[in-house]
Amino acid sequence: MRTKKTPFKTFCTTSTAVTTVLAVATLFISTISAAAENQPGSVSALGRLQPQNGIIHLGAPSTPESISGSLLSLLYVKEGDMVEAGTLLAVTDSAPALEARLNQASAELALAKQSAAATQSTAEEACVNADVSAREAKRREQLLERKLASQEETEAAQGEAEASAASCKAGRAIARVSLAEIEVAKARLAVAEAEYARAFVKSPYKGRVLKVKAHPGEFIGLEGLIELGRIDKMYAVAEVYETDIRRVKTGQTATISSSALPHDLTGNVELIRNMVLKQDVVGTDPAADKDARIIEVEILLDDPAPAASLTNLQVEIIIDV
Repeated sequence: MRTKKTPFKTFCTTSTAVTTVLAVATLFISTISAAAENQPGSVSALGRLQPQNGIIHLGAPSTPESISGSLLSLLYVKEGDMVEAGTLLAVTDSAPALEARLNQASAELALAKQSAAATQSTAEEACVNADVSAREAKRREQLLERKLASQEETEAAQGEAEASAASCKAGRAIARVSLAEIEVAKARLAVAEAEYARAFVKSPYKGRVLKVKAHPGEFIGLEGLIELGRIDKMYAVAEVYETDIRRVKTGQTATISSSALPHDLTGNVELIRNMVLKQDVVGTDPAADKDARIIEVEILLDDPAPAASLTNLQVEIIIDV
């Protein structure tokens, strides 16, 4: 006699089978995940090439003659030029007026020194006379005791000694004031020298002129005058997704590629920044998350030469983790 299956038994059998399949699938996925975590891999990111310390923006420092801005008078470099630290790059229109102020301050210092020398000489002479007068007054007093000098002569000598002593004291005070005026003149000259120097734009580092933003006769705006890059060291700045950043460590190797490069570049992770940012470099994938949160990772290139003329080039970066 055939036993008829009840709906309840059928449901239990099916439920048990599903549970078994889910358990096996969960175990399989867990095994695969654990194996993936233990396998060496990589982190991919978009990024850009940049010089050491990024792009340096050089402007025209404000001076008393250019509070509202400066006009460019002379420009000595062009884009692509290599410059050394201290190289004169440009001169602003405030230079002539500041040079005149510098010359005036220099002349005032020279005059202050001459005046101080004169007052010092006068003070020394007054003090010598005071010493002579004091000795004469002493001699008159001794003669008066021996009745060899009159009272009037002695008092006159004493009065002369007191007057000479006062002149000596006053002369020394004036001399001290003159020395102080020298220090004031020196300070004014130092300020004038500093202001004059600010009319000249010099390179703070050895590097390459990446961009010139103004030319002679033009106003130097807030965006500055020259963009400079220290290309002796070049970096690839990778924008790593925040979900991947825990896998990235300093010292890891990386490969940098772009169709604009003659060949793939290599480097090592040197710095992982401590701030989460919004993604800046966006690829061509229309499905990509344009609001992704990333951390910038700086990779020092082994050979900076191929990247030296490609600042801000978008690149693809693979970090070996």
